Amino acid sequence: MRKLSHEILVTLILAIAIFLLLRATVQSFIIVEHCMEPEFQEGERLLVNKVVYYFHEPERGDVIILHPPPNPEAVYIKRIIALPGESVEIKEGKVYIYKNGNVIELNEPHYIDPPRYTYNRATVPENEYFVLGDNRNNANDSHKGWTVPRQDIIGKAWLSFWPAKEWGLVPNYPLQEQLAAPSSK
Repeated sequence: MRKLSHEILVTLILAIAIFLLLRATVQSFIIVEHCMEPEFQEGERLLVNKVVYYFHEPERGDVIILHPPPNPEAVYIKRIIALPGESVEIKEGKVYIYKNGNVIELNEPHYIDPPRYTYNRATVPENEYFVLGDNRNNANDSHKGWTVPRQDIIGKAWLSFWPAKEWGLVPNYPLQEQLAAPSSK
């Protein structure tokens, strides 16, 4: 009897440890807005990797879950466009990144409608990120005048798991695929 209760206790402790480890590293997220359409739909469920940014900094193209500065209680999903210290400008339907003296036109995926607004060139503060929703013309994002402090990033969207037909890895576009050749702008 003593051996059985010992095994039950060990199993229970192990189950609690695994549960706490998962809660500390992965979180589920339900999309409740249209700002990332057509890539992500309202009601879609994602798993978020909460520890990835302990090992490396967020990168351009990453889809992140964050607390937006205008409403820190809310949780948003956005794509990183510009990194700390870079400048960004949006005009004539194009997004430009100013990096190391070069002007780089963002080469965005075909499904993203070009922005119909203008955003005057501004530099992203240190330790902050410029983010946009994929649904460029219907998103509350950095083009409204705010950037995301590093500490307000919850994690990187990792896996879509519901609905079942959407199951798969979240498309985070790597830097080399996202940037076109420097422009002579």
